[in-house]
Amino acid sequence: MPFDTAKSPVKLSLPLEYQQDCFSELRNEDELVILARGLGLLRVVTNLLHSYDAVGNNLVVVVGADERENGWIGEALAEHAAISKSRSARGLSQYRFLDKKSGHGADYPELLNPETVTGLVVLHSERIIATSIEAFIIRIYRQMNKAGFLKAFSDNPEPFTTGFAPLAAMMRNLFLRKPSLWPRFHVTVAKSLEGRKKAEVIELEVPMTDGMRDIQNAILECVEVSMGELRKADTGLELDDWTLDSALHKSFDVIVRRQLDPIWHRVSYRTRQIVNDLSVLRSILHALLTYDAVSFNKYLDTILAAHQPPPGSNRQNQSPWLFLDAANTIFETAKRRVYTGKPVDGEVPEASGALPDSLRPVLEEQPKWALLADILEEIDRDAYFNPGMRDDSNGTILIMCSDQGTCRQLREYLQNMHVRPQQTTEDEEVNGDAEAKASATFMMRRKLRNYLNWKKDFARVSASLFTENQKVLEGFTDQRDANGYRGKGPPNKRRRVRGGSSAAAGGGRPVNSSLQMAEDRESQVATLLADIQPTDVDGAQKDEIAVDSLDDMEDYFELYEMNDLVVVHPYDGDMDEHVLEEVRPRYVIMYEPDAAFIRRVEVYRSSHHDRNVRVYFMYYGGSVEEQRYLSAVRREKDAFTRLIKEKGNMAVTITLDGAAPSDPQEQFLRTVNTRIAGGGRLAATAEPPRIVVDVREFRSSLPSLLHGRSNVVVPCMLTIADYVLTPEICIERKSVRDLISSFKNGRLFNQAESMLQHYKYPMLLIEFDQNKSFTLDTFGTDHTTTLSTANNPQDLQSKIALLTLAFPRLKIIWSSSPYQTAEIFDELKKQQEEPDPIKAVQIGLIDGEDPSDQSFNQTPQDMLRAVPGMTEKNLSRITLEVGNLADVSNLTEDELDIMVGKEAGRQVYRFFNRSVLED
Repeated sequence: MPFDTAKSPVKLSLPLEYQQDCFSELRNEDELVILARGLGLLRVVTNLLHSYDAVGNNLVVVVGADERENGWIGEALAEHAAISKSRSARGLSQYRFLDKKSGHGADYPELLNPETVTGLVVLHSERIIATSIEAFIIRIYRQMNKAGFLKAFSDNPEPFTTGFAPLAAMMRNLFLRKPSLWPRFHVTVAKSLEGRKKAEVIELEVPMTDGMRDIQNAILECVEVSMGELRKADTGLELDDWTLDSALHKSFDVIVRRQLDPIWHRVSYRTRQIVNDLSVLRSILHALLTYDAVSFNKYLDTILAAHQPPPGSNRQNQSPWLFLDAANTIFETAKRRVYTGKPVDGEVPEASGALPDSLRPVLEEQPKWALLADILEEIDRDAYFNPGMRDDSNGTILIMCSDQGTCRQLREYLQNMHVRPQQTTEDEEVNGDAEAKASATFMMRRKLRNYLNWKKDFARVSASLFTENQKVLEGFTDQRDANGYRGKGPPNKRRRVRGGSSAAAGGGRPVNSSLQMAEDRESQVATLLADIQPTDVDGAQKDEIAVDSLDDMEDYFELYEMNDLVVVHPYDGDMDEHVLEEVRPRYVIMYEPDAAFIRRVEVYRSSHHDRNVRVYFMYYGGSVEEQRYLSAVRREKDAFTRLIKEKGNMAVTITLDGAAPSDPQEQFLRTVNTRIAGGGRLAATAEPPRIVVDVREFRSSLPSLLHGRSNVVVPCMLTIADYVLTPEICIERKSVRDLISSFKNGRLFNQAESMLQHYKYPMLLIEFDQNKSFTLDTFGTDHTTTLSTANNPQDLQSKIALLTLAFPRLKIIWSSSPYQTAEIFDELKKQQEEPDPIKAVQIGLIDGEDPSDQSFNQTPQDMLRAVPGMTEKNLSRITLEVGNLADVSNLTEDELDIMVGKEAGRQVYRFFNRSVLED
């Protein structure tokens, strides 16, 4: 009996009612689905893809998925194909084909014909803007395929609520007409998650220690003062949303920077510094709640070192918040959480000549650690006294954290929480009850030893870099003195300074004198280090295994018993659903709050009747952790409320099927050739304008905008120029950052010379970002150091002038945005002949040379140009013979000698094998 694919049912895995309703809507019509985080977006997507896969003869392109989602979708399709046993389903093999095409082929119709595509599935649709490459793919698909379906998905509603009519604008970019909203408070969603037996949730509020609370209040005070300074700057922006609550959100500093970008060249250096300080303060606030006391103090040391002024600088360029009393509270309290006792400068040695032992370890533990140990003990008691409870869940305990660093910290704590270092005094001995109590003393002592050793090495590295920078500074000063007194009078004409001649002739303030923390004496640190030296108990503990050869694997390795397993895992978006399904935990400990994971547990429990789950929800009471969690839930709810209101008032979006509106008469007049002198004839053509574009330019937004203006974009591997508009006009496009780097390595002069040899009208396009100021001053004042003048705007302008003097025929085009660039290209192409793509590819190539061999990544080449001994000839040789930078750094000196010569090879080898600690 033949297999009837048309009548065979498709087996899906959508157990909840809202998932089934969403799937039915998607199968019936094209729409944009916006689902609340944690409600299983990828489950709906994979079932939708399987429904087309099981029928057979369907080619579906997935756009916008990252690598993890690619793996998820591929495994899900293979699993669905195995369960459904449909002969037409291709499962994983088909998705690999689609993934390959969705990453590259959709850009070029010659590689993947859009007319043969059954449909397009777009993930992360909140990222799609008019200038994105995904919008380019969707436009090409809809322009050449009117019958195929188009489904878009998103689980991030906040970006759809910023700007004027943002939902309608997004629908136009996606060529869709109907949005479908699924918030957590949707009637069907609430019924699906709350109608059945819910998971048992135990909420645990953990009080912070006094030191943590003092540091948190001090950080918030620094944030508030910094925001007050921003308001005083009078930037002319809307500041109503700049509140302390919004400053706790991770994207606040990005939003502030985006608002300041158009006037960045007029913003003072102090204001720019404060904007950068907001992100630093927010990271300190996050580290306070996640790092242990020793790691947090170490992190503050690195921040303090990074904010020190450069050697020899005589300007106060440190961050303003470092001068507040609250900053002193942060650093002093963080140190007191690790060890206490402060050496006094006037301390007199005792009669024996030894300094008093004034430093002793404190090693404050995180409050959540003790609570975590109590929870695990409670779970053990529950499993012991209630052994009869049997269901489909394993006895696994799943602990969820925010990142991998916290996971490593908890794994180390759980391994060593019952290990006790040997006691040296009777006062430190504890009774048997306390011995059984979990403690992080062993782990914290080891971290303190590593911290003190790290601090010694850090001081040596800082001293070595300081000496090197001083040499650079002296050479820079000598060079400046040799070139004359730029902007200053000679020494004998120096202006009198109040306070005496020493102030006038002084060389500035002492290095790093504006903010010096009280350093501990070496003898005090040595005493503290001796006090926490590893004991026999420390040596008996097994260290973490970094590399294992897996010899005798059968004797030492076996499968875990799932009933006695503790899994520590970071939050990982939709991948957490895989963890829940595979581990099937009976106990879930949320070490840090996450609203999306709570919903995933709800979906998991509602999808499985026979699996019981108990959730322990931990958070610091009265902390920014709690406030951040509540803010995230409130923002999502407000976003869905606005989307529902906009959907009710939104006019029907009329899509243009990917084709830009054009006047037929204007299209005809554009192609009329009126140059009839010398016996020429009046000619016209109905063909659309054609532009040859280098394939490496497709990472920018300009090819998409050119295509949107009814130009035929022909991707080619060009050796000379980035765009060829006519047989006589070629254009090299440079962003300002790329322009600066091209001047530094001299690549621009070679490119200009090549364009002049082969084209009559070579042009250099200097393109600015759309939302940034149309001036070079922004890029000249981004850096704080006074030693580097490479990014000086006057220096950049002088280099552009030298370029025009060296190549008088080279035209320079200034464009404020990619939109203006597209308009300029249209004007340049009017009444001009169309370029020949084949000829454009062949220009600049040696006979028989393959253009694909000329495609190398530019960033590693720019990095190699900065290596001592690296010339353009040496760079070309290494680029052709060595695969990547890692291989270059691992070359021996003899191998480098063969490639670039003995002297250059010695310089390159010493650069990559130099040790800062030994200098």
